[in-house]
Amino acid sequence: MPTSLQSQVLIVGAGPVGLTLAMDLAQRGVDVLVAETRHRGEPPSVKCNHVSARSMEIFRRLGVAGALRDAGLPPDHANDVSYRTTFCGEELSRIHIPARQDRYTDRSGPDGWWPTPEPPHRINQIYLEPILFAHAEASPRVRILNRTRIDAFEQDAGGVSATGVDLDSGEGLQIRCDFLIGCDGGRSGVRKAIGAKLSGDEVVGRVQSTFFRAPDLLARARHAPAWGTFSLNPRRSGNVYAIDGRETFLLHNYLRPDETDFEAIDRDWAIRTILGVGDDFRYEIISKEDWIGRRLVADRFRDRRVFICGDAAHLWIPMAGYGMNAGIADAMDLSWTLGAFLNGWAPEGVLRAYEAERLPITEQVSRFAMNHALALQKEREGVPEGIEAPGAEGEAARARAGKALYDLNVKQYCCAGLNFGSFYDRSPLIAYDGEAHPAYTMDQFTPSTVPGCRTPHLWLEDGRSLYDAMGPEFTLLRFDADADAGPLQEAAARRGLPLTVLDVRSPEAAGLYRHRLVLSRPDQHVAWRGDRLPEDPLALIDLVRGAAA
Repeated sequence: MPTSLQSQVLIVGAGPVGLTLAMDLAQRGVDVLVAETRHRGEPPSVKCNHVSARSMEIFRRLGVAGALRDAGLPPDHANDVSYRTTFCGEELSRIHIPARQDRYTDRSGPDGWWPTPEPPHRINQIYLEPILFAHAEASPRVRILNRTRIDAFEQDAGGVSATGVDLDSGEGLQIRCDFLIGCDGGRSGVRKAIGAKLSGDEVVGRVQSTFFRAPDLLARARHAPAWGTFSLNPRRSGNVYAIDGRETFLLHNYLRPDETDFEAIDRDWAIRTILGVGDDFRYEIISKEDWIGRRLVADRFRDRRVFICGDAAHLWIPMAGYGMNAGIADAMDLSWTLGAFLNGWAPEGVLRAYEAERLPITEQVSRFAMNHALALQKEREGVPEGIEAPGAEGEAARARAGKALYDLNVKQYCCAGLNFGSFYDRSPLIAYDGEAHPAYTMDQFTPSTVPGCRTPHLWLEDGRSLYDAMGPEFTLLRFDADADAGPLQEAAARRGLPLTVLDVRSPEAAGLYRHRLVLSRPDQHVAWRGDRLPEDPLALIDLVRGAAA
């Protein structure tokens, strides 16, 4: 007989998105099973190299930000992005991003002004994922089933019945759950099973990518180490990411539009040309990580009791890690609404918000990433012939190229807009008041309390982060102690909605918050604001918990 298991939520896939979702649900008191085909401890592919500030804010709340911050590159290794003619050639320009030992104190760079308790962190997924796995596995509400494949599932009015197999023993598995969530990547079986279709741009670019070991590479370079080193010359352009800060690197060779076969391009020649080294240079290929950049978004993210998150829902150019980071944002949006329903303080209507909120954001971010990738491709195709020339002519060409590269790419690597500017403008759970949301770009945004925007961060008089002081679910921020919060507290208690009232004292508040009262959701987005409570506080509570007519 097959093994039978039961859980409130079954997550298919134990990558960063699935693990973060599991941790957040567990923190909300939800029991979770996670099914993963890989062996326990089997490393992931060398993919995402960046955790956004918004994701680090989430990891801070989950209690894992410190462990992540202590991993990855050595503490003193620069997180800069360097643009050069080759890895070992002349430097064209450099974007300053502090080493992790200075990340909380160095305000000098283009992302030093960000209003957040958690700046971004450069760390490869091979270091990130084991930390998330250990943290999730330690939760008594999370059980991870490695070497487990989910083959099929059926839904009914009361839940989902899934069938699978233990890949080592061949033993069958039956799982009964309230909800199933596919965090199973770009080839998602869950997405296919619910009939969701991807559409968009099948090919934005092709990249011949190589993970390699070269102990003496850094000693050959003329300039200080960087986290990312871009190489631009007329022969071949690419970039190199430092993985361990000593001897392992990930090199991306950007193929030209007419180069459609990965193996038709001499990999060794491309690597040596991008690095700027001769035949005497020795390196070891650890793995080939070739990929095709796409911009594909699913037409729906839900079928009744089954949802999809992350790469299962959207695929695009891996620009600044925004595939994974957008997936983590998906997970947080879904987690609090699922938790609200499963914990009994919201009806099933609360679940309608996930697709209504995340699908439009996914479209926005995917186009930012694709358009930036196309702009970079134009720069690579237009590298001036004289960029490596000696003398004044070469210096002038390098100066022009360096400025253009800095101006274009600082938006990608210091992307405040993508971190903090996105907003929900079509949510059934938000009380809009008619004011337009501030526009944002990849690198610029305006902090705002317009309902749907991220709740603006500030530091309290006692030195705490606002986010650390807020409650685990809804928080009513009160900027005037005389403002009466009682009727809203009574309405929330009547419906069982967890509500914390926080009196905010901060010198920053006046410049960010115009209203005396702001209601912040569990995912730190504004749900409502006003100078006084609405005449029917119960109606507001019912709206934000998905019970409005």
